[in-house]
Amino acid sequence: QVQPVESGGGLVQAGGSLRLSCAASGIIFSINAMGWYRQAPGKQRELVARVTSGASTNYADSVKGRFTISRDNAKNTVYLQMNTLKPEDTGVYYCYVVDDFARVYWGQGTQVTVSS
Repeated sequence: QVQPVESGGGLVQAGGSLRLSCAASGIIFSINAMGWYRQAPGKQRELVARVTSGASTNYADSVKGRFTISRDNAKNTVYLQMNTLKPEDTGVYYCYVVDDFARVYWGQGTQVTVSS
């Protein structure tokens, strides 16, 4: 069983930065994609960014140019560097991992709060 564990959330003022980390532990055969979703209060969960095993990346339009996703394959870890944060970036950020059998594993989430 793969268990992604997030860290790095917190409270920051608008314009500030945070770096989220997610380390996948457990019995891992091979990881395909890794990424981040977020869920704001009263809204549906939305994709923020993802990175494939080939290092291709995708971003939500709302975070392009401000967020950067990266991964360390040796550590089974994915990072999300968030710069120029806005109050609308507030939400619970969930890490996910997809293995080569297309199984999806979710972290428990980490709260990000951006004050205006």
